[in-house]
Amino acid sequence: MNCAEFRKRGAEMVEYICKYLETLENRRVVPSIEPGYLKELIPDEAPMYPEPWEAVMDDVERKIMPGMTHWNHPHFHAYFPSGNSFPSILADMLGDAIGVIGFSWAAGPSLTELEGIVMDWLGKALGLPSFFLGQVPGSKGGGVLQGSASDCVLVVMLAARTHAVRQLKKQYPDEDESHLLAKLMAYCSRESHSCVEKAAMISFVKLRILEPDSKSSLRGDTVARALKEDEKNGLIPFFISTTLGTTGSCAFDNLEEIGTVLQDYPEVWFHVDGAYGGSSFVCPEMRYLMKGIEYADSFNTNPNKWMLTSFDCSALWVRDRIRLTSALVVDPLYLKHGHSDTAIDLRHWGVPLSRRFRALKLWFVFRSYGITGIQAYIRRHCRLAKRFEQIILRDDRFEICNEVKMGLVCFRLKGSDKLNEKLLSNINASGKIHMVPASVNEQYVIRFCVNAENSTDDDIDYAYEVISDYAAETLEKDQADELTEIRDRKNKETLAQKRSFFVRMVSDPKIYNPAINKSGIPRISTEAMSPTIPGAPMIQTPNNTSSWISWPLAFLFQSSDDGPKLRFRHLDTTVGLPNSRRNSATGGGSSPSPENELAITTTRSPKRSPILSRKKNNAGAKNGLDP
Repeated sequence: MNCAEFRKRGAEMVEYICKYLETLENRRVVPSIEPGYLKELIPDEAPMYPEPWEAVMDDVERKIMPGMTHWNHPHFHAYFPSGNSFPSILADMLGDAIGVIGFSWAAGPSLTELEGIVMDWLGKALGLPSFFLGQVPGSKGGGVLQGSASDCVLVVMLAARTHAVRQLKKQYPDEDESHLLAKLMAYCSRESHSCVEKAAMISFVKLRILEPDSKSSLRGDTVARALKEDEKNGLIPFFISTTLGTTGSCAFDNLEEIGTVLQDYPEVWFHVDGAYGGSSFVCPEMRYLMKGIEYADSFNTNPNKWMLTSFDCSALWVRDRIRLTSALVVDPLYLKHGHSDTAIDLRHWGVPLSRRFRALKLWFVFRSYGITGIQAYIRRHCRLAKRFEQIILRDDRFEICNEVKMGLVCFRLKGSDKLNEKLLSNINASGKIHMVPASVNEQYVIRFCVNAENSTDDDIDYAYEVISDYAAETLEKDQADELTEIRDRKNKETLAQKRSFFVRMVSDPKIYNPAINKSGIPRISTEAMSPTIPGAPMIQTPNNTSSWISWPLAFLFQSSDDGPKLRFRHLDTTVGLPNSRRNSATGGGSSPSPENELAITTTRSPKRSPILSRKKNNAGAKNGLDP
């Protein structure tokens, strides 16, 4: 592709991007696909020969877009905003075209110096203490752009670890560094981002997770107790990460309390993660939430979340840049240059050697929107979140689960966690809006975040309508399922009761027919032989002496007038209803009793089976023996 074709295709790409963003509302927020869908659509190997540009763009729409989650969709309310804007997109285009790799000042002087300038711009706009600014005379601090908040946390933890080990090595010069490393303890809240845990894993240090208060805020007394306990147990506190705007519920740790506690622990590195909430401090009315920031050793926020700057762009400031860079310096000869002693080389400020021209897009955004434009954007998001909160509060089916201070609202249906899981699953499956869950005070909640740059009141109202409709459907289905479950349980219990009732009737009929108790104990006579099995000794109950088996069993014979018999094959017992019982039943029917009950013909159970006995008798007859 030469410049002429690039000019043409570039114009087409800009048009495609504009059309995509203008019609984004017509697409599903999340795709309706299964993992592995793209493997069936794209060849296993790269093409051997060039393909037409039209074919590439056609496949973008037919194969790539159907698998996209659209973060800039007005109905995307999951996670936090994916900061994006046209100035940022254009800056990325220019930066990619320049293609600079800014590992040192010499490799990209403009990249290095612009980064320092815009970091001070941003720090001042947020109202950070002056010791974080690199361009202020006498300051030992400074700012640098990292890829993500995870990079920021990892970098400062590595710097804190290096500093702690060096200090301990001075006190215990004979101790092995691995032994000292094993004693280091880092701290964070249960509400902190998981990147803190990952950073501890990479740094090979212990991490103690502390419990926040009922509002998900980490407090000073909790930190003080943990530090004292660990010191008593021979461990060495060296790092603590706090949060301004937690991922789960946008809660704020109490920096002032924690900072006051840490005055007694000067060797503990105090980091503040404001990945989402930090950008809001561009609005002066929000800065009360960072009270105590003056105690911090480092602070980070993500312009690529809530400051209209596309990913990746995470801003990190440190109080003492030497403590940071001394932990990460690797200085081979091929990276040295003539101004190494006076210029800043950004490769010493992070894990990767290479870096993109991130400062360019932050510069473009500041120039295009101004601080007032960024403030208006953040304030609109906060207002829309408050609007959503008020709508939810007016609906008695729901409850709010966090203090809504910024663009995030946590809510849930009043009911079980399972009910809320069903609601969120049904909403997300529809593709109409998209949200994600979180755990707040050990409850399953649904996070609703205002994300799109140009979100409106209509978008909030639409989201509530979808949520309300699916809530009604979920509650109705849940009630039906609950009724079905209760009915099934009662049916099972009733069936078990009936079975138990019948068994008890058969085994002890006196309980259910008091008339039996008046008749005394039935007697069995041996006056007659039953003709049931010729030659076999039988015991028959005469008509004037009835033997009671059970009155429910007698009921089985009332429908027949010819005296049906019931044969018990394992006992060779025949049970029938005598004529007197049938006659009395037709003549007015008395209550069942031993006087008018069953006639029972019984064969005593032989020691051997009757079938075997008959076989033996037949064999004896053939041999001329008398059975």
